[in-house]
Amino acid sequence: MTATLVVSLIAGMWSGVHAFLSLLIGGLSCAVPNSLFALRLYGDAKKQVASPVSFFLGEFIKIILTIAFLGVAAWLYHDLNWLALIVGIVVALKSYILLLFRHLNDN
Repeated sequence: MTATLVVSLIAGMWSGVHAFLSLLIGGLSCAVPNSLFALRLYGDAKKQVASPVSFFLGEFIKIILTIAFLGVAAWLYHDLNWLALIVGIVVALKSYILLLFRHLNDN
Protein backbone atom coordinates (compact mmCIF):
# COMPACT_ATOMS: atom_id res chain seq x y z
CA MET A 1 0.00 0.00 0.00
CA THR A 2 2.96 2.28 0.60
CA ALA A 3 4.09 2.01 -3.02
CA THR A 4 0.58 2.91 -4.16
CA LEU A 5 0.50 5.96 -1.92
CA VAL A 6 3.93 7.18 -3.06
CA VAL A 7 3.12 6.77 -6.76
CA SER A 8 -0.29 8.40 -6.17
CA LEU A 9 1.37 11.44 -4.63
CA ILE A 10 3.77 11.69 -7.57
CA ALA A 11 0.87 11.41 -10.03
CA GLY A 12 -1.05 14.03 -8.06
CA MET A 13 1.82 16.50 -8.23
CA TRP A 14 2.33 15.80 -11.91
CA SER A 15 -1.22 15.50 -13.26
CA GLY A 16 -3.56 16.82 -10.60
CA VAL A 17 -6.10 15.60 -8.10
CA HIS A 18 -8.05 13.34 -10.48
CA ALA A 19 -4.92 11.36 -11.33
CA PHE A 20 -4.06 11.13 -7.63
CA LEU A 21 -7.49 9.81 -6.68
CA SER A 22 -7.72 7.48 -9.68
CA LEU A 23 -4.34 5.93 -8.97
CA LEU A 24 -5.14 5.60 -5.30
CA ILE A 25 -8.49 3.97 -6.05
CA GLY A 26 -6.86 1.54 -8.48
CA GLY A 27 -4.15 0.60 -6.03
CA LEU A 28 -6.46 0.22 -3.06
CA SER A 29 -8.91 -1.81 -5.15
CA CYS A 30 -6.20 -4.45 -5.38
CA ALA A 31 -4.34 -3.92 -2.11
CA VAL A 32 -7.35 -4.16 0.22
CA PRO A 33 -8.66 -7.51 -1.11
CA ASN A 34 -5.09 -8.87 -1.17
CA SER A 35 -4.61 -7.83 2.45
CA LEU A 36 -7.90 -9.43 3.49
CA PHE A 37 -6.91 -12.63 1.67
CA ALA A 38 -3.51 -12.70 3.38
CA LEU A 39 -5.17 -12.12 6.75
CA ARG A 40 -7.56 -15.00 6.08
CA LEU A 41 -4.70 -17.31 5.10
CA TYR A 42 -2.79 -16.31 8.21
CA GLY A 43 -5.82 -17.08 10.37
CA ASP A 44 -6.32 -20.47 8.70
CA ALA A 45 -2.64 -21.34 9.14
CA LYS A 46 -2.71 -20.29 12.78
CA LYS A 47 -5.74 -22.54 13.42
CA GLN A 48 -4.10 -25.26 11.29
CA VAL A 49 -7.19 -25.66 9.13
CA ALA A 50 -5.68 -24.52 5.83
CA SER A 51 -6.88 -26.49 2.83
CA PRO A 52 -6.85 -26.10 -0.95
CA VAL A 53 -10.59 -25.46 -0.93
CA SER A 54 -10.15 -22.66 1.59
CA PHE A 55 -7.34 -21.17 -0.49
CA PHE A 56 -9.30 -21.20 -3.75
CA LEU A 57 -12.44 -19.87 -2.08
CA GLY A 58 -10.41 -17.00 -0.62
CA GLU A 59 -8.82 -16.32 -3.99
CA PHE A 60 -12.26 -16.27 -5.64
CA ILE A 61 -13.55 -13.82 -3.02
CA LYS A 62 -10.47 -11.64 -3.53
CA ILE A 63 -11.08 -11.46 -7.29
CA ILE A 64 -14.79 -10.68 -6.82
CA LEU A 65 -13.97 -7.92 -4.31
CA THR A 66 -11.40 -6.39 -6.66
CA ILE A 67 -13.88 -6.35 -9.55
CA ALA A 68 -16.59 -4.93 -7.28
CA PHE A 69 -14.32 -2.14 -5.99
CA LEU A 70 -13.31 -1.20 -9.54
CA GLY A 71 -16.93 -1.29 -10.69
CA VAL A 72 -18.09 0.94 -7.86
CA ALA A 73 -15.22 3.34 -8.55
CA ALA A 74 -16.15 3.58 -12.24
CA TRP A 75 -19.80 4.03 -11.36
CA LEU A 76 -19.39 6.68 -8.65
CA TYR A 77 -16.28 8.65 -9.68
CA HIS A 78 -17.13 10.33 -12.97
CA ASP A 79 -13.76 12.09 -13.38
CA LEU A 80 -11.86 8.80 -13.26
CA ASN A 81 -8.52 8.86 -15.07
CA TRP A 82 -8.37 5.36 -16.55
CA LEU A 83 -4.64 5.40 -17.25
CA ALA A 84 -3.91 6.36 -13.64
CA LEU A 85 -6.32 3.68 -12.42
CA ILE A 86 -4.50 1.00 -14.41
CA VAL A 87 -1.12 2.27 -13.20
CA GLY A 88 -2.43 2.01 -9.63
CA ILE A 89 -3.47 -1.59 -10.22
CA VAL A 90 -0.07 -2.47 -11.68
CA VAL A 91 1.80 -0.75 -8.85
CA ALA A 92 -0.26 -2.55 -6.22
CA LEU A 93 0.12 -5.94 -7.87
CA LYS A 94 3.85 -5.60 -8.54
CA SER A 95 4.95 -3.90 -5.32
CA TYR A 96 5.96 -7.27 -3.88
CA ILE A 97 9.03 -7.06 -6.14
CA LEU A 98 10.30 -4.25 -3.90
CA LEU A 99 10.00 -6.58 -0.91
CA LEU A 100 11.94 -9.24 -2.80
CA PHE A 101 14.81 -6.83 -3.45
CA ARG A 102 14.73 -5.72 0.18
CA HIS A 103 14.94 -9.35 1.31
CA LEU A 104 17.83 -10.05 -1.06
CA ASN A 105 19.77 -7.07 0.28
CA ASP A 106 19.30 -8.25 3.89
CA ASN A 107 21.36 -11.40 3.23
